[in-house]
Amino acid sequence: MRKFVPKMIKFLCLGSGSSGNSYYLTDGQTSLLLDAGLNMKTLRKSLAMNGFDLAQVSAVFITHDHADHIKSVGYLANDLDKPIYTTQDIHLGINRNYCVTSKVTAQHAHIVNKEVPIQIGDFSITPFEVPHDSSDCVGYCVKHGSVTFCLITDVGHVTPIIEEKVRDANYLVVESNHDEEMLSNGPYPGYLKARIRSGRGHLSNHDCAKLLVEQATEKLKRVWLCHLSEENNHPELARKTIVSTLRGYGIVEGVDFNVEILRRKTPSLIYELN
Repeated sequence: MRKFVPKMIKFLCLGSGSSGNSYYLTDGQTSLLLDAGLNMKTLRKSLAMNGFDLAQVSAVFITHDHADHIKSVGYLANDLDKPIYTTQDIHLGINRNYCVTSKVTAQHAHIVNKEVPIQIGDFSITPFEVPHDSSDCVGYCVKHGSVTFCLITDVGHVTPIIEEKVRDANYLVVESNHDEEMLSNGPYPGYLKARIRSGRGHLSNHDCAKLLVEQATEKLKRVWLCHLSEENNHPELARKTIVSTLRGYGIVEGVDFNVEILRRKTPSLIYELN
């Protein structure tokens, strides 16, 4: 058996929100892209300005088939010869989506099954069920040595599986999509408000805070709030809601774990996960 040699894992968010979502993980030898909802030019530029190369991505994992998560998936597959991993239903949804002008060809389409790990280099990636109004939707739990990183976005409601993954995480990207009052008083039509609030819509700041209060363990080091609504949320409001709720239960942000916001159109800092 090959001896595992610890490597420094780096995490970079390239964009998070309805304008496009994409997240990058690398250990210096193997690099993963989680979602590809930004255009190719932006993906290349955002990675290059941080010292990374899109051509070096080893594999692409997709959470679901909405346009803000798959915009560049066909180009990554067909132009850069990247393997695309997701469930069979999501692959079918990608091929039906009119926003994807370059479809994923059969040789690049790799099927994953929920709760079955996939090994890519020293990364072990496990997809799991997330309720959302897409063809199918998964989160990803990524393990590398002693580090566990989880991505949970576009969450209609919290399930026991999601709770389990939060308990297992050292590093967590989790949706904090909307402030309930802003959504109620905002410009969206009634049907869209109902869709967002539904059990297959998006997670509110309040529900995200409740999830962290109830499920975060001493293993958790950092939380990034993702997929904030531009119309129905604000970065400082989301963070304040989470931090104040945690404090009410004796959990101190910056002491127990850090809470940060991932911006919609601006790459994050590069974080080292250890």
